[in-house]
Amino acid sequence: MLGFPFIFRGALDVRATRINDEMKIAAAEALAELARQQVPEEVAAAYGGQAHSFGADYIIPAPFDPRLMEIVPAAVARAAMETGVAQRQIDDMDAYRTALKSRLNPTTSVLTLAYEAARANPKRVLFAEGEEDSVLRAAIAFRDGGYGTPILVGREDVHDRLRSLGVDNPQAFEVHNSRTSALVPKMVEFLYNRMQRRGYLLRDIERLVNQNRNIFASLLLEMGEADVMITGVTRPYGQTIREVRRVLDPKEGMTPFGIHILVGQTHTTFMADTTVTERPTSEQLVDFACQTAAVARRMGHDPRVAFLSYSTFGNPAGTFLENIREAVRLLDQQKVDFEYEGEMAPDVALNPAMQRVYPFSRLSGPANVLIMPGLQSANLSAKLLRELGGDAMIGPMLVGMEKPVQVAPMTATASDLLTLAVLAAGGNVR
Repeated sequence: MLGFPFIFRGALDVRATRINDEMKIAAAEALAELARQQVPEEVAAAYGGQAHSFGADYIIPAPFDPRLMEIVPAAVARAAMETGVAQRQIDDMDAYRTALKSRLNPTTSVLTLAYEAARANPKRVLFAEGEEDSVLRAAIAFRDGGYGTPILVGREDVHDRLRSLGVDNPQAFEVHNSRTSALVPKMVEFLYNRMQRRGYLLRDIERLVNQNRNIFASLLLEMGEADVMITGVTRPYGQTIREVRRVLDPKEGMTPFGIHILVGQTHTTFMADTTVTERPTSEQLVDFACQTAAVARRMGHDPRVAFLSYSTFGNPAGTFLENIREAVRLLDQQKVDFEYEGEMAPDVALNPAMQRVYPFSRLSGPANVLIMPGLQSANLSAKLLRELGGDAMIGPMLVGMEKPVQVAPMTATASDLLTLAVLAAGGNVR
């Protein structure tokens, strides 16, 4: 069950003339090594949420482990090449393993650049909800993947929780507890100076710092104790944003906004703003377009921006189109280095057959950056696509804050949190 189809995948990829004992031994040794590694969330979910670690009750990997697709074929292919039965050589084994993961999870190919950037420049990433199992699993995976150093916010039992998840040395994880942190007096002073003319008394600030993990974590980020902050799984998105913004400001001249990324087998699409601004102005739409195009380019895509609307080039006419048209005019003046067009309906933006009806459109192909006209349509679209669509979805990713902070949805898995952490740490979202 653990050998098929992975042994055959490796054998076929190097066009092996036979499967010899060395290839089978390589598969067995790869399975033995995998069994000793930290068990991912997918495996724990398959066992009813129970965490397993190597020992008397867990001596071989589970068949649900997604890492099998990457590890076993690579080991088999290498053994075939070393023993002379391969008719095709794989020169770049790391690229081969990435390609194997891409066959299982289409988001992997999109994230390759981000993962490479994170490993090349490891960061200290603050996980603000360190008492949640999904957050701890993400922190463990972040550390074990070599992406940087996870920093946890939580109470006295965080190390015990890590141990229960199979971590051999939980004390190696850095944990900040607002009840015991020596930084609290400095935090209270900073936040009181910031909030005292906004209706907050000193005792209100002390309570916020000591009891609100998002406030405490944001202050740690503000004071340079970490490079990136991840939060969101215990509070609604809007509430979390409000708490973070009590401490952190937007970048000068920018409006924070959210991006969802839809990843299919043949396409990747960036959608903004899906989380923050209810009725964006023309200037804000231009900012969203430029910033989202920059994110798309950092992730290896040539951006083609469409300003979406119910109307396509004035048909049907409406009363809420002028800000979109003005945004296009503003981009005309800026002479940006990416394609853009609007106003246009989603089918005209995405369907080549519909695009041919409008030969004057400036888009050379289907749009991959969708700028939504307002928060209501954007948020509804993103959530409908998450629940009903066939694509994988990343995000929302928060752009435009003075410090790198990401707010995950409450339903985020450990894999979702890890992805956000890597994207932020790798500098793909800022």
